[in-house]
Amino acid sequence: MINDPVLLNDWHVVGPVNALDESGMMSARLLGEDIVIWRAGEQVLAWQDLCLHRGSKLSLGEVHGETLMCPYHGWTYGSQGQCVLMPAHPQQKPPTKARVKTYHACVAYDLVWVCLGEPGYDLPPFPEWDDSTFRRILCGPYTFKAAGPRMVENFLDVAHFPFVHENILGVRDRPEIAEYDVVTDETGITASDIDVFQPNPDGTGEAKTVTYTYKVFRPLVAYFKKESTGPRFAIIMMVTPIEETLSLMWMWMVMNHSYEKSEEELRAFQDEIALQDLPIVESQRPELLPLDLQAELHLRSDRTAIAYRRWLNDLGVTFGTA
Repeated sequence: MINDPVLLNDWHVVGPVNALDESGMMSARLLGEDIVIWRAGEQVLAWQDLCLHRGSKLSLGEVHGETLMCPYHGWTYGSQGQCVLMPAHPQQKPPTKARVKTYHACVAYDLVWVCLGEPGYDLPPFPEWDDSTFRRILCGPYTFKAAGPRMVENFLDVAHFPFVHENILGVRDRPEIAEYDVVTDETGITASDIDVFQPNPDGTGEAKTVTYTYKVFRPLVAYFKKESTGPRFAIIMMVTPIEETLSLMWMWMVMNHSYEKSEEELRAFQDEIALQDLPIVESQRPELLPLDLQAELHLRSDRTAIAYRRWLNDLGVTFGTA
């Protein structure tokens, strides 16, 4: 496990809760640690994916009611992590030290979140989640061979739209980014009033300037809303840090327009955007995000990224940064 107190004590998405529906169990890797996530009755639990007997993966085993059975020798663990049965010696009480390492887990926005340490922060807000006028579409996970902070910074960057996402999110003959405001406070970072010209921002086929507001709630959770006259669109993006330069990206995409389009069509749109970003982000060097502002060159249009780097440095984030 990595040694970054900020991220260890934070919440991270490990997968959709409906992945537990069939077997009651799924596996994940978070901050270099293998995890088994399983459902014990109404509880969702996250444990180190390791049987204390011979080190096999519990995620290869079976859920039986409120117990989890190892696939190797059938050692069975109760919902508190304590071994309750050793089948080769059914009359013997398992030793107290036969207890799996447990982590904090919860469900929010139909996703399972895990904290490997002691939660020091609330789950990030998602303003549109409970608004019934918005459609909700889960996109991803997208696998990036990249550091999580590099992925978040790319998400915050509107100046790349006319080039990486040409004729979708921007056009090359209108690349200008006007002045905008960035505030860092106890809630994170807010960048507001960012105007971007887009060829078809809301599915109407009409080119127009739209206004973005970005928020960074946690080091690896960011959000934006895009507004024009009437239509609104928002995304909350969550990065799962698997290893320092291997990450997953999940996105909830919500909108109050384009009802004529199917969920598959809308998800395909976001898939295309993510796949355009992927080779760019994976190519960046250094792989770890530099927090020293002298390490790379910056423009006024980079002020959200500058605020993000300063904020990570102030928080003391070391995983995925240089």
